[in-house]
Amino acid sequence: MDMYADIILEHYKHPQNHGTLQNASVTHEEYNPLCGDKITIQLLIENDKIKDVKFVGKGCAISIASTSMLTDAIKNQSIEEIKKLDKEYILDLLGVDINPARMKCATIGMKTLKLAVYHFLINNHKKVSEKEFSVKEE
Repeated sequence: MDMYADIILEHYKHPQNHGTLQNASVTHEEYNPLCGDKITIQLLIENDKIKDVKFVGKGCAISIASTSMLTDAIKNQSIEEIKKLDKEYILDLLGVDINPARMKCATIGMKTLKLAVYHFLINNHKKVSEKEFSVKEE
């Protein structure tokens, strides 16, 4: 097994930022019916920056590991930086080739994150474009 596979297993067994936030600004959940992955992300957003993030979920090693790595990477990022995240960002974090059938697993955390930010902006009466928050999974 290579080093990247070891890292994925480590994040799956001991996910970072796992749990709930008492003072969350927004909570969003996504579900992938194809394999049963379910991820809920909570964000604390202050001054248009991610101040804290927690997630809970169940799913395969790829979905949990990618969400764990993502939540570590986005702390203190701005909403503008979150909008720019894409599939390649997640694949770089994971460091392994993901076959097309598992791409939804790899990107569910990012999709949940981006939709959480989208809903936060809408709830706070900010002008948003849905296109800015789309996640290409193919």
